[in-house]
Amino acid sequence: MKKDVENEMADELRPEYDFAQMQGGIRGKYVEQYREGTNLVLLDPDVAQAFPNDEAVNEALRLLIQVAQRHQSNAKVPPTE
Repeated sequence: MKKDVENEMADELRPEYDFAQMQGGIRGKYVEQYREGTNLVLLDPDVAQAFPNDEAVNEALRLLIQVAQRHQSNAKVPPTE
């Protein structure tokens, strides 16, 4: 048995929500922020306790990147005999 496609497309918006009568909205208010993108990361509570703010998280991650890059460059150097 197939469902009637018309029922899936039915308008479920209540009559009191008439957007044509709404005023004060600004179209595209956040479009520039959206285009720039966001990178939101949620930390687990135990991790968040170690970092007081976003600057501390960024600093720790930059240090981790440096350590990983050094480790990677040391691994590529062939051992001398």
